[in-house]
Amino acid sequence: MWDVSHGWGTLVVTTLLIFLARICDVTLGTLRIVFISRGEKNIAPVFAFVEMMIWLFAIRQIFSNLTSLPYYFAYAGGFASGVFVGLTVEEKIAMGLRMIRIITRKDAGELVAALRARDFGVTSVAAEGNSGPVNIVYSVIKRSDVPQCIELVKTFNPNAFYSIEDIRFVSEGIFPARRAFNGRPDMKRLRATGKTK
Repeated sequence: MWDVSHGWGTLVVTTLLIFLARICDVTLGTLRIVFISRGEKNIAPVFAFVEMMIWLFAIRQIFSNLTSLPYYFAYAGGFASGVFVGLTVEEKIAMGLRMIRIITRKDAGELVAALRARDFGVTSVAAEGNSGPVNIVYSVIKRSDVPQCIELVKTFNPNAFYSIEDIRFVSEGIFPARRAFNGRPDMKRLRATGKTK
């Protein structure tokens, strides 16, 4: 099972290449799925093409060396590592929008004011819960802004119930201005698909 007919150097290098190739193609596959779920029809096929090219390289090495056990471990290990790397990358780039729904029995005026002060679009309505009147606060925010928004909730209404949902498309919205590379505010608006111009 340990085929060393081409030498230990070749075995080690090929094993490493298979491992790295699997990490790359599974990472791309994870990002491809994310782009598909976001409706990115132009980007997803590019990721799919590169992913398959890398996969074909890796599987060719396996089939041409079916007696080399390290290649099997490299293939499986690369796949597992690629899943982890792909999810980590997806988490870091934090694409997309989220809707946060906050329900609180406490007056939500200060929380709403704090959210608006940071340029979050907010809708607040009075409602009736099981134990009496409540305030419901809705806000559609960028995924990267979720921690900041949750921190405000915990500061002003620490006992509030909140839920966060994924949003695929929005028609328009108000979002905090981003800083451009020159340090000036980058006043980007949302299109109907939820993408920035």
